[in-house]
Amino acid sequence: MGPAWLSLVVRQRVRMRLFDHIDLRVRNLAEADPFYAKILPALGFPTRFEEKDCVSYDAVSDHPKPECINLTEDRAHVPNRTRIAFWRDTREDVDSFAAVLKEAGARNIEGPELCTEYSPGYSAVFFEDPCGNRFEVCCRCAK
Repeated sequence: MGPAWLSLVVRQRVRMRLFDHIDLRVRNLAEADPFYAKILPALGFPTRFEEKDCVSYDAVSDHPKPECINLTEDRAHVPNRTRIAFWRDTREDVDSFAAVLKEAGARNIEGPELCTEYSPGYSAVFFEDPCGNRFEVCCRCAK
């Protein structure tokens, strides 16, 4: 039997949010925003808001404040080796998202490809935004 808190987490999972927001730094908001305006709706963040110091993309949700990704300009931002991976349900979804990346002008696109060294059925496309931030869109399918 697992820890007591685990059963609470399992019971609440359907009500629980896995994250509230991601504050993403970009060197040039004017350059990055058109890129994100193409890819974030395809990832489930279709609603765009301009705020005082950032641009925000909200997820579709019945929550009063849905999960969101905020883009904040920081001219001194230096991208690092951190990678954010977004989930897709099927390999076909990963493949079609790769076409969105090409249209949006993603940099250093790798894949889509099977990455069985990660786990069986792991399919992904890797890319960078115009500022060098690293991302991945993946699925873990049994096929």
